[in-house]
Order: sequence, then structure tokens, then C-alpha cells
Amino acid sequence: MAKKAGRGFILVCLQLLLCFSQLNCIRAKGEDGSDDEIKGMFVFGSSLVDNGNNNYLENSTAKADFLPYGIDFPKGPSGRFTNGKNVIDLLGEMLKLPCLIPPFSDPSTKGSKVVHGVNFASGASGILDDTGFLAGQVISLNQQIRNFETVTLPEVKKQLGVNRRENRKAMKKYMFIMGTGGNDYLFNYFVRKGEYNVSLETFTVNLTTSLSHQLKKLYRLGARKFVLMSVYPLGCSPMLNALRKDGCIEVMNQAAILFNDGLKSIIDAAKSDMPTSNLVLVNSYNIVTDIIQNPSSKGFKDANNPCCEVVPLTQLAGNGVSCKKGGRICMDRSAHVFFDGLHPTEKVNVEIAAKAFTSDLKTEVYPINVNQLIQL
Repeated sequence: MAKKAGRGFILVCLQLLLCFSQLNCIRAKGEDGSDDEIKGMFVFGSSLVDNGNNNYLENSTAKADFLPYGIDFPKGPSGRFTNGKNVIDLLGEMLKLPCLIPPFSDPSTKGSKVVHGVNFASGASGILDDTGFLAGQVISLNQQIRNFETVTLPEVKKQLGVNRRENRKAMKKYMFIMGTGGNDYLFNYFVRKGEYNVSLETFTVNLTTSLSHQLKKLYRLGARKFVLMSVYPLGCSPMLNALRKDGCIEVMNQAAILFNDGLKSIIDAAKSDMPTSNLVLVNSYNIVTDIIQNPSSKGFKDANNPCCEVVPLTQLAGNGVSCKKGGRICMDRSAHVFFDGLHPTEKVNVEIAAKAFTSDLKTEVYPINVNQLIQL
């Protein structure tokens, strides 16, 4: 009897282990066991693409490791700033990657876990080192790139068994995703405008110039396939509801448009600046704006209010962005464009990822889509 009980216990443990592994590796390789065209993704940026790095930052207030965040995600709250999957998860599925991309800051992200990519993104961070000061502690884009260069890249080379000469060929199998820029406006330029004493246009030129240098650094480290995620229509986010009367705040949307135009210029200049690279711009601004202006056409009912209860800017300790821990939440998340005061629901992320992968419209992807990029 004791032996049977022991075997039963072991069986249960194995089943639990299998379930856990399926949550982390939600797909297997093809039946033939061959490698996919794209081996993995390295992700840089802010909360729109963060998979949980800020969970490990003790002094950061920009966290999403509590309910109602992750209410529709298989693992529950994970540090993703939405109710379910973010754009990175969905692109990973479309690329047929075998695992969810692990966050760099997780101590277990090492060894074979880095082979299919690593997520370095940090909520509330920006292109500029001082963006994120309002959140206490974040990982700036420059630091994210240093983490890739000094820790992850050597580990990936070791796991793949490639030398320095073979590195470029190996890196061609990886997608480098960059999703940043919005926080440099929302939580830096517009809150410290008096300190900068520069026009929005000048600030944007400086910002995109900095980003261009950062992309070139990744290029020198071997990156060849880039996906740049544009900034959303910042002035339409629910966090600003108390500050606007009708419509969106146009100066903030204009900032996003200027920045996104700068991204397009970076791609055009890359032909000479990074001659063996290929870059794609996913124009999330246009995709999300189309949803906001025509919500019912995509099955949405509310394009103005957050799904979760948010402590507004006008209240003590309110930032207008984060969901309240244990606060109220809408029943039909798929009817809402925004999950909290700034970040979209999984359903919007599905729309963005699908457009990124398959759209032929230059207003949505430029100059090609992600599916075409992986063929190069």
C-alpha cells in the first residue's frame, strides 16, 4: 500500500511539473525537431514590452506583479502590464518560439534558458537615463543594452557553441525588439519642461539621435533584424482623462507623431549606417488610433476608460496609471481598449501583433512586415 501511495505521489509531482513547464514553454518545436527560422527574441524597452523585470527591483513603484494584472494570463500576475499576454508573447507565438521570453532580472534566466531570447525591458524606463525618476528605480535603455552585452550575449554564445567570428551569423537568427520612447515624454519632458528649456522638436531630435546610437551599439554586437515599436497616441490614454475635456490632448499626440517620424528616418538611414541590417517599424500609433476612433469595428465598446480601478492623479498617492491592488475590474476585458491608465488590454495587443506580422499597409508596418523580415 505504501509503495502504491509513493508511486501515486510521484505521478502527481510529475504531472504538476509538466503543467508548470507547459506554462513556461507554451509550444514545442516542429515535429521534425528542426530549428525555427527565428531562434529567439531579445527585447528592450519599457512597460509595453516588459515581461517582469521590475518585479526584482526593490525600490521601483512601476510594478504589475499583483492582481488584477495577469488575471487572464496562464501564470497569473507576472509583471506584464496588462490583463493577459503582451505584444512580445504574441509575436513569440507567431514566430513559433518554444518558450515565453524570460526576464533578464530573474535569477533563473541563465544557461539553456537564454537560447531563445531574453527580455531586458523595464516599466517606466526610457531612452534617456533619467527617465523613470518618478518610479524610483528602473533599468534604463543604456543599462539594458549593457546587460545584453556583458551578461547575456556571452552566455548565448556559450550555449550555442559559437566563437566571435560566428557570432554575426548566429545573431541573424534573432529578432531584436525595441519598444520605448513614450515615457521620455510623459514622465520626463512634459513634467520637467521648465528644466529642459527646449522645444518639443529639439527634444525629439535629441531623443531619436540617442536611440539611433543605441541601435548602432546593438548592431556592432551582432544584431541584424530589428523591430521598432512606435509610441502610442499618448494624449488619448485614460490617465489624462481628468486633464482633458473633449477628445485627446493634441500636444502629446504630436510628440508621439514626431518621435514616430524619427523612427522612420532611422530606418531610412540604416541603409548606410547599418548596411547589413533590416529594420521594421510597427506603427502602433496608427493601429491604436484606428481602434480608438472606430472601436465597434474591432469589437470594442469602451475606448476611453480603464478596465481596472485606477487611483487618479488628482488623489493622494495616485499616479493615474496603475491598477489598484485588489481593486474593481471590468467583467468583459475584451470590450476595453485600455486595461489600466496607460496600457492596452490583451485584445489590443492581439491586434497590434497581428498587424505587425501580416499587414501590407505602409501606414501600419514600414517598409515590410515582421513575417517578411524573418525571411531575409
